[in-house]
Amino acid sequence: MKKTIGILGGMGPMATADLFQKIVALTDAAGDNGHIRVYIDSNASIPDRTAAILDGGEDPVPAMADSLRKLELCGADCVIMPCNTAHYFLPRLMERTELPFVNMIGAAAAACRTRFPGKTVGILATRGTLSAELYQRALAAQGVPFLEPDESEREDLMKVIYQGVKAGVPPSRYEKDFRSVIGGMTGRGAECFLLACTELPLAVQALGLELPRVDPTEELAKAAIRFCGYSVRGE
Repeated sequence: MKKTIGILGGMGPMATADLFQKIVALTDAAGDNGHIRVYIDSNASIPDRTAAILDGGEDPVPAMADSLRKLELCGADCVIMPCNTAHYFLPRLMERTELPFVNMIGAAAAACRTRFPGKTVGILATRGTLSAELYQRALAAQGVPFLEPDESEREDLMKVIYQGVKAGVPPSRYEKDFRSVIGGMTGRGAECFLLACTELPLAVQALGLELPRVDPTEELAKAAIRFCGYSVRGE
């Protein structure tokens, strides 16, 4: 029997919309009735995940658990989260539900190994995701060499994410910072990039960048489609 998806969203709202759009676009369906039933709780009031990890900010888990309960009541068969940093809290969320989570981190790391074998992956992420070493561990487990941004590049990435995409400003306002990060990491040996914050695929699209990359949002969408018993378009 075909299954349904619950999106624990709002982290941020545009990233949530991007994930839903990718699920629809990537599902191999001939018409409306061939698509997956999707429940979305886009709670933009969930406290910031990076602040909680690095600065002792408000714990986001109670608000995330509230969304989780709502998705359970809707009848979701699995849960996905369009926020890389939020996966730091995944073990605590899994204790609160019997619903399976489709893990963005694992899906993206596996895609790096498959699509760019032997290449050094530049990890582009929030300070929270980098500090939690979510992707460093996942890539190492897949045998994928990787490069992390240096301190100034981390600061630039936070500007792109928080003062750029999340703030809804024109792409021209954050283009210089983003290109600086890409150029610096390429110069140090990055051969492809992991867009390990769900705002970064939106930035790449807005800027029209041609970049060898893995988009974790896209890989999560594909994994969720397969989990629900549907086919991914083009596969």
